[in-house]
Amino acid sequence: MKQKNEKLYTAKQITSALIAFIFLLGLLCLYYGSSFVPALSRSDGEHDGTDPVLGGNTRDLDDLFEDQEHNPEVPKSIPICDIKHSELIPCLDRNLIYQLKLKPNLTLMEHYERHCPPPERRFNCLIPPPIGYKIPIRWPESRDEVWKANIPHTHLAQEKSDQNWMVVNGEKINFPGGGTHFHDGANKYIVSLARMLKFPNDKLHNGGNIRNVLDVGCGVASFGAYLLSHSIIAMSIAPNDVHENQIQFALERGIPSTLGVLGTKRLPYPSRSFELAHCSRCRIDWLQRDGILLLELDRLLRPGGYFAYSSPEAYALDPENRRIWNAMHDLLRRMCWRVAVKKDQTVIWQKPLGNGCYLKRDPGTQPPLCSTGDDPDATWNVHMKACIAPYPGRMHKERGSGLVPWPKRLTAAPPRLEDIGVSPEQFHEDTNIWQFRVNEYWKQMKSVVRKSYFRNVMDMNSNLGGFGAALKDTDVWVMNVAPVNMSARLKIIYDRGLIGTVHDWCEAFSTYPRTYDLLHAWGVFSEIQEHGCSVEDLLIEMDRILRPDGFVIIRDKPLIINYIRKFVIALRWDRWLSEVEPRSDALSLSEERVLIARKKLWSEGVSAM
Repeated sequence: MKQKNEKLYTAKQITSALIAFIFLLGLLCLYYGSSFVPALSRSDGEHDGTDPVLGGNTRDLDDLFEDQEHNPEVPKSIPICDIKHSELIPCLDRNLIYQLKLKPNLTLMEHYERHCPPPERRFNCLIPPPIGYKIPIRWPESRDEVWKANIPHTHLAQEKSDQNWMVVNGEKINFPGGGTHFHDGANKYIVSLARMLKFPNDKLHNGGNIRNVLDVGCGVASFGAYLLSHSIIAMSIAPNDVHENQIQFALERGIPSTLGVLGTKRLPYPSRSFELAHCSRCRIDWLQRDGILLLELDRLLRPGGYFAYSSPEAYALDPENRRIWNAMHDLLRRMCWRVAVKKDQTVIWQKPLGNGCYLKRDPGTQPPLCSTGDDPDATWNVHMKACIAPYPGRMHKERGSGLVPWPKRLTAAPPRLEDIGVSPEQFHEDTNIWQFRVNEYWKQMKSVVRKSYFRNVMDMNSNLGGFGAALKDTDVWVMNVAPVNMSARLKIIYDRGLIGTVHDWCEAFSTYPRTYDLLHAWGVFSEIQEHGCSVEDLLIEMDRILRPDGFVIIRDKPLIINYIRKFVIALRWDRWLSEVEPRSDALSLSEERVLIARKKLWSEGVSAM
């Protein structure tokens, strides 16, 4: 009997050991299989345990908590900055200038240019929203009104009360569409410019031939806001000066805009990118330093491009304004610009179509032509030059940019592809690939993204602009960012009728916190790692510029995605998550994965540093 009991006990032990082994094997399969199966997805109750796109069971966020428990490299939380930093722009923080004892030239606006903190002075904390912050009003309503709590600054409403910039109305701030020289509204002003130029049907787009506009000293960007309905997109720029919140208001409204200043360095845009430059009482001394600021506009304008200037210098008859007008007129004549039309408070100059006028100037005429070794497309930390950039041979011969009218130019292969060694076939393949990729992104997010959810979108590695072009049927605008080592490709972005800028992602971007609804980062983290920069720093920077309830789409190598995924809890990007292995294509960086995360709205009950 004893022997029988021992045999029974031994059999039970073997059975238990077998069950434990099978259970352990199952756990191992589940763990390793998760690296190859598109499985991570959550929508906080917006669907059950089934992936809304791919089917199958979803992984729980407990996996991420376990990562944080057992991986000392991953922080359980990231500190919150003090509320006084709720509008921090790290590379445009004037306090930093004083702390580092820098001595910028105030007359040249150097204090409004980028001055980034060294690593030991970076704010390694999350920027909190202001007290009472609300999810922004959606476009197109946001063009005309925003929540006052989101930008609690009303001094512009009092200062510009006679110019219809903005009006405080209870919990909201309204924007009637006025400006310093268009009190009756930007729309009427836009029509008046078209009439001055005798464009067909009083349309400033001129049959699609005017698409990209640079609005200098744009205020709250109402000019750019109303251009959108005319199929024109403006890069509206203004510095973070005494009117420090004007660009913040513009971005809150959903208007393409950015912080920028005509100081000592070139604006971060390629040569010959805009058909029209505009300045309405922008208070810029265009005559300083041998006209270097006008020569920067000359670099940026396309052949035959216009400069619309509405300011007292163009119409006032007092001696000082007459002196400035005569000097500007003389300078622009020597630059081979001509007065296209002058009426009331506005004058419109036009840039020549070719190099003929430059070649006919008397020897020694100032300003000189730039040397053949100067690259007019080099912009990142490049100082302005007081010289005229002549057209390359093809543009001079064709007497124009060779671009087709908008909207055809969005998908037509532009002539400057040859400059960067890309064939028309490669261009069209890139366009098709990004159309497919973007469609797949939307499929992943369809359970949580409503119509008109996105407005301000950033592509952090724009390549040829395929991501932005794929959004052509959505009511969004895209800030296409060309990393410095790919800056030559930004000219293709502009030739397609889109806008963008050059940037080094090892540094902070020149924008206010909470200004973008969607950030798309393709290969960006791999790139900065190769340059020895911090993944964590970039994640914190992305959080700074991402609106609460906004999304990030990160497409990169699996090792990068696995590492980033461990930070979503600490970043509070865990309102909704999805991770998939995308289909391989001609643009794939070997093996890739796509992580999509949604940022929570948080403000109370958090400790600050």
